[in-house]
Amino acid sequence: MTRSSVHEEAARPGDAPRGGRPDPDGDDVPGRRGGRPPGGRGRRALRWSATTLAVLILGTAGAGYLYYEHLNDNLVKGERSSGDSKARRTGANAAGQTPLNILLIGSDSRASDANVALGGSRDNRGNPPLGDVQMLIHLAADRESAAVVSVPRDTRVDIPECTDPESGKTYPAVNDIINTSLSRGGAGCTLATWENLTGVYIDHWMTIDFAGVVRMADAVGGVEVCVNQNVWDRPLPGVPGGSGLKLEAGSTEVEGEQALQWLRTRHAWGSDVLRTRAQRMYMNSMIRTLRDQNVFTDTGRLTDLAEAATESLQVSEEIGSVKKLYDLGMQLRTVPPDRITMTTLPTVEDPQNRNHLLPAGAGAERMWALLRDDVPFDGKGGAKDAGKAAARDGATSKDPAAPDGEIGVLVRNATRSATLGPVGGRAGALARALVAQGFTRAAPDASAAVAEERTVVRYPSAELQGDAERVAKALGIPASSVRRTTGVSGVTLVVGADWREGTVYPKQAPPRAGDLPKDADALNGSETGTCMDVYKPYRW
Repeated sequence: MTRSSVHEEAARPGDAPRGGRPDPDGDDVPGRRGGRPPGGRGRRALRWSATTLAVLILGTAGAGYLYYEHLNDNLVKGERSSGDSKARRTGANAAGQTPLNILLIGSDSRASDANVALGGSRDNRGNPPLGDVQMLIHLAADRESAAVVSVPRDTRVDIPECTDPESGKTYPAVNDIINTSLSRGGAGCTLATWENLTGVYIDHWMTIDFAGVVRMADAVGGVEVCVNQNVWDRPLPGVPGGSGLKLEAGSTEVEGEQALQWLRTRHAWGSDVLRTRAQRMYMNSMIRTLRDQNVFTDTGRLTDLAEAATESLQVSEEIGSVKKLYDLGMQLRTVPPDRITMTTLPTVEDPQNRNHLLPAGAGAERMWALLRDDVPFDGKGGAKDAGKAAARDGATSKDPAAPDGEIGVLVRNATRSATLGPVGGRAGALARALVAQGFTRAAPDASAAVAEERTVVRYPSAELQGDAERVAKALGIPASSVRRTTGVSGVTLVVGADWREGTVYPKQAPPRAGDLPKDADALNGSETGTCMDVYKPYRW
């Protein structure tokens, strides 16, 4: 399933501002897309359109069944997770509903002639692909709101140990920019990387490459985009690369290859962060376009999209059929555009490399907390439920804990953050605090300090869950922060950047609906008329 691509070179003189690097081959980033946002008119319409799909692809004769099988055969599937992940599924709400999280990945693969023609880099066709566009779609448990979070491709994160499901090769854990995760075990490794970064359980992934973006854009038809000045994303002296996008100021409907150019453009916007804004603007516009077309009640349009989607997407195996993808689309379409909030991860410049980024500490953690606790990004409704998801997520073990003195606890200092260094002696201080409470087998981890935004207690197997919960309770750590993972050999207290002093875990205020960091660059799905500013060297 893994496709090949070229890895971009480091930044060169004259590059755009932080967050982006020029591409020597003219290769920026691909688009993504695969979701199926579109619009509806209540339960009756949902039932009617579901019947339409059944008639369309199943039919009453053999030809309908064969077409359904043809669509299923188009789909390429892979493992949901191929890495060491520490996230676990959020518990259900009072109505028995759970959130749904889908990771969209745009691959810069050049594994086909079509991709090479669209993305260049002919001489490096055999290189593994990079996940240059990554967006997490969060559908609220009540299905009344949705959030989309982009992470810029050059954001440096911890990538866990991953095993490529095709080759069997195991890649060790590494700290690198997030787009390299796709080349270290496929989409399942990117999913595991996101789970460890966010603490959010991700149900599914979808990937799409250059040719797939063009195919999907053709099937969707013209999608309106807007620029405030004439734009031409082209090579300049000292700055090679560029998507080739050339538009006049104002609104334009783009489709096919021109849509891909819009999604890949970076230099003309000025940074990788601003590119994510342009991609989110396109996604908003596409959602509105599909809703206006009533795609799910138009058999001809639905057929075109089904053909394009199944030829263009690779998906995690648990959604690897036309019916499952359709059901997923029907869930997404219930959310009105004005309850869809699109954001980008708050970031800061990486002190190790000015062309890379780091998650912005408290701001990034606030965004992840909203997702973990299923709190709406838009501030509409759901406020009364803030913090309830965390309580649901902390279901206690039926297996009782061992006596405190028999529980072995390793304490690890992970207080380093994106902006602050580690607090010296934290592991020893909390190990002594545990010993004073009767956990006589507690000891500090002598290895080098690591980084973790949020304090967690980890355990490797079910028989130690009760012990881990007992340790958390003794220190005032919420049950939602007790997590099972294969990355530890016993109960391990990981002291994060949120606990830099004291021996009792500080009480955390539950996230409030709409409490997004200012630099999340939130866009509402119903917004129209928003335009991109063009970086001056790329105006014409």
